[in-house]
Amino acid sequence: MPYYSKIQDKRTAEGLLRLKQGLSEAKVPKRNVSDSILLATWNIREFGDSKQGLRTDEPLYYIAEIINAFDLVAVQEVRSNLKLLNKLMSILGGWWKVVYTDVTLGMRGNDERLTFLYDSRKISFGGLAGEIVIPPKRTKEKVLTPANQLARTPYLAGFRSGWFKFTLCVNHILYGKGISVDPNRLEEIQVIANTLADMTKDKHAWAKNMILLGDFNIFNPKDVTMKAIIDAGFIVPKKLQSVTSNIADDPKKGKHYDQIAFISPDQKDKLELCESGVFNFFKYVYRMEDEEEYAEAMGSKYSDKDIEERTKHYKTWRTFQMSDHLPMWIELGIDYSKSYLERKASTTITVDPETSTQP
Repeated sequence: MPYYSKIQDKRTAEGLLRLKQGLSEAKVPKRNVSDSILLATWNIREFGDSKQGLRTDEPLYYIAEIINAFDLVAVQEVRSNLKLLNKLMSILGGWWKVVYTDVTLGMRGNDERLTFLYDSRKISFGGLAGEIVIPPKRTKEKVLTPANQLARTPYLAGFRSGWFKFTLCVNHILYGKGISVDPNRLEEIQVIANTLADMTKDKHAWAKNMILLGDFNIFNPKDVTMKAIIDAGFIVPKKLQSVTSNIADDPKKGKHYDQIAFISPDQKDKLELCESGVFNFFKYVYRMEDEEEYAEAMGSKYSDKDIEERTKHYKTWRTFQMSDHLPMWIELGIDYSKSYLERKASTTITVDPETSTQP
């Protein structure tokens, strides 16, 4: 569990108790030693320097509590200032480890890193890590032309859990225009999905199991942006296609920005999806009934407004404390011992008596 010893206020303790109950109510599975792994992706809004300044300790405890419910979490929007990330890691405890990219340079990079946080008691870093560079294109005249690179360079890393090896690639796809199918957004999704699918076909691939996750800025699962992931060969769980992951006042206007997809070409040890979902933390912390509790923290930007505008301000302000995205998660079965033993048991082993060293 995270370190709670430095909590000084009753409100944070009460919020953590509600979160614990909420994770149970949301049917997020309990973590186990070897049967499955729990993976999550979470765009934590401007985690570092932001329009609202640095977060206080209270939301960091809540964020740590949510992350601790999973074995590995891919986080987007970690900023160049690592002060908050370092504080979050100290709350999570020394067994939690982190690997992250440098900041993608240029305006489109938005001062963001891509990050993996993982519990080293369950997950081990496999040594493979790198930012994906899209290879150049070859024309009919056999001339190489540079490929367009993604606005925020995708981050790929290899991990192990027991004898299960898998590769993760986290993305924060370009938003572009506020329309369901921005051509630049579609191109980014197509390029990264096809590039990763091709990597799994390489006989020297570090791992055959490839998981693609992050913020794809997909508006609707029926859009060609989602189709691009599936057409590349990835499986997107039906349950995740049916839930929205952004914070919206009207659930009917919710978007399917965040997604988790996987390719598992190895028929022997094929990834097995157990459960999946999203977790709405605003049901338990920074609730609408808590608005007056945070009036002082919001200051004059809140108190100088009329009642209706205050509530609107609170709804936005709380997303800078927690996030404007919900964490999305999947549980994958990873215990292949039975199928492995069955294959061994069905194999006939012959021994040459002349060369055998057995007594």
